[in-house]
Amino acid sequence: MNVDFRVAPASPQAPAACLPFHEWKFPDGTPWTKFYRTDDGYLLRFDDLADFKVSADGLTVVCAPAIGVADATPEHLYLNQVLPLVQSKLGKLVFHASAVEVGDVAVAFVAESGRGKSTLAASFATNGFRFLTDDGLLLEAVKDGYNVLPSHPSIRLWDDSEAALVVSGTETAPPLHFTPKTRFLAGLALTFCDQPRPLRRVYFLGAGEASTVTFERMSPAAALMAWVKNSFLLDIEEQSMLAAHFDRVARLASEPIYYHLDYPRRFEDLSRVRQAIVEHSMQEE
Repeated sequence: MNVDFRVAPASPQAPAACLPFHEWKFPDGTPWTKFYRTDDGYLLRFDDLADFKVSADGLTVVCAPAIGVADATPEHLYLNQVLPLVQSKLGKLVFHASAVEVGDVAVAFVAESGRGKSTLAASFATNGFRFLTDDGLLLEAVKDGYNVLPSHPSIRLWDDSEAALVVSGTETAPPLHFTPKTRFLAGLALTFCDQPRPLRRVYFLGAGEASTVTFERMSPAAALMAWVKNSFLLDIEEQSMLAAHFDRVARLASEPIYYHLDYPRRFEDLSRVRQAIVEHSMQEE
């Protein structure tokens, strides 16, 4: 099912008619996304940036940018924040994770913000391996497992990761004043896989406290809890949707493909980390 996304003329953000039922915040407590219910669906508000009105069935999204917001803002927020939430409303499995192609299969890195999943994806994509997604990992159940579906062909990086990994001249999306991250577009220097790939391994990233690359197998129960923690969900209070999501994630967690991965967070070690991941992901279970 395709989502109909449209951008309306810029307008002031009117006061919400009710309190949000959910809210995303930055680690310092600053509000980021506020979730409201409306008579005909949902309102996702990014203060001073944009409002996204989502229809009850999730098939229509209309963005109303705030006055003075850059033209690139609606697309950026839609691709990286709103679309994964809408896909969850449509019954899709979507997670905070990146994924890369190794051989003819996919390897995914799941983690909360700041733990290096985008840096890992960029490290692979600039060294002969194509990436499938930077975030918003979309999975599709197939006869013998799950496929990773490609996302939009770009990766967002902090300045230090950019300096360590990205060659000069790599194409970028227009800069945005509300984030210091740069969105790099796929091309010759940052290679992208635009076809689904079978999911071979999932690595839940640790905090970077290990002195060397370590892999620790995870139980289905541990994988289930980790998946739930890193899920995109539009409505965390809709019981029928939550029950269906939990059932789908439980089936996903029963696959024998999960590991906790930790490694030193040093750019000079990334080549060794990549090699270890490639070798580990190719081992038979």
